[in-house]
Amino acid sequence: MPTAESAEDGATAEARAQLVADLVREGRVHSPRIRAALEAVPRHLFLPGHDPATAYADEAVPIKSDGGVTVSSVSQPSMVAIMLEQLDAAPGHRVLEIGAGAGWNAGLLAHVVGPDGAVTTVDIDDDLVAGARANLAAAGVDGVETVIADGAGGHPGSAPYDRIELTVGSTGVRPEWVAQLVPGGRLVLPLTVRGSQLSVAFALTGPGRLSSTSVRSCAFVRLRGAGADPGADAVLPGCGWTVQSAGPGAGPAGLRTLERAVREPGEDRPSPAPGSVSDLWDGLGLWCALADPAVVRLFGPSGPGLAAALFPLAGARAGLGLTGHDGCAVLLAEPAATIRSFGPGAGAAADRLGALIEDWVAAGRPHAADLRIDAVVPALAVAPGPGPDADREIIDSAGTRLRLSWDTGRG
Repeated sequence: MPTAESAEDGATAEARAQLVADLVREGRVHSPRIRAALEAVPRHLFLPGHDPATAYADEAVPIKSDGGVTVSSVSQPSMVAIMLEQLDAAPGHRVLEIGAGAGWNAGLLAHVVGPDGAVTTVDIDDDLVAGARANLAAAGVDGVETVIADGAGGHPGSAPYDRIELTVGSTGVRPEWVAQLVPGGRLVLPLTVRGSQLSVAFALTGPGRLSSTSVRSCAFVRLRGAGADPGADAVLPGCGWTVQSAGPGAGPAGLRTLERAVREPGEDRPSPAPGSVSDLWDGLGLWCALADPAVVRLFGPSGPGLAAALFPLAGARAGLGLTGHDGCAVLLAEPAATIRSFGPGAGAAADRLGALIEDWVAAGRPHAADLRIDAVVPALAVAPGPGPDADREIIDSAGTRLRLSWDTGRG
């Protein structure tokens, strides 16, 4: 007759097998190497104290917070699988992971690269590194070097690397990471582009030059230390609303118009298409933010007026809008496919937002997976090239030039 311990072990094994089967069925896992790693490296041993249902649910599990804000978590398994597929590590590769967390992803990488490869994982917090080291030992994983370091500088002591993967979000492609890649190496990171966080797989195509091989929407905790997000969000005074701008910022006049928008009625007109919560950062929202730096995202408390008409998000409200000098326009969730505009320049703002939505529909409603990004790190490139074209290029927080284009198959 099975003991309670063996029954628990059986339930754990069944939960792990079901998770892997689900990831394969949903198309998150394609590579036999990645499937084998997920089957072999037990996630529950990196989440001591959690039951199998939690350890093998397709959800991120926070493991450290600071002032009520999560600063480290064991990532959602489906996102882990997506990024491992993007990374395309192989046996014998040398891999740097930035963001050790609990060590599970490093354990998966060690299984993929095998005994002839090497994995270095770094984290800025000594307690996280100690925990990851203990978890890897408990899981019987060898071949991982755990290091306390600010990941913004990579880890030159074990460079160069065939692959570098960040499991924390960054607002820039730092030259240190690119310099530590072998020719033809690959960098995968959650990169913030005009407010949207995107898991971008970059291939190093030449000195200081990278081209994306795949782009996916994602959500990760942010890099801390020298590469921390400089922050560009503005707070509307006295109303609890935050404005995230796609470009340099809404400016004082735009913020004043947005203050009016969250307090006063506006003018409604039909939108060329409705939106959704996911459209705030992917799809429509990404398209609009890349096309016009005057695009904004609004976040605020539930309540009457504009808040009631926006998209519900984790107990609050969020919306996609566009601001001008003397007017702004916001896409509503209710009524669906409606643009509400405010201020003396309401008509012009609504026209511009409507045109952006119309262009997105005409392009086939592209999403992050249709985005292509070429990057140039001026300090490393032999010929950095001309200055940025505002319609096609942006400069990220690390000074890297990002050239963006949509691969929609529509010319």
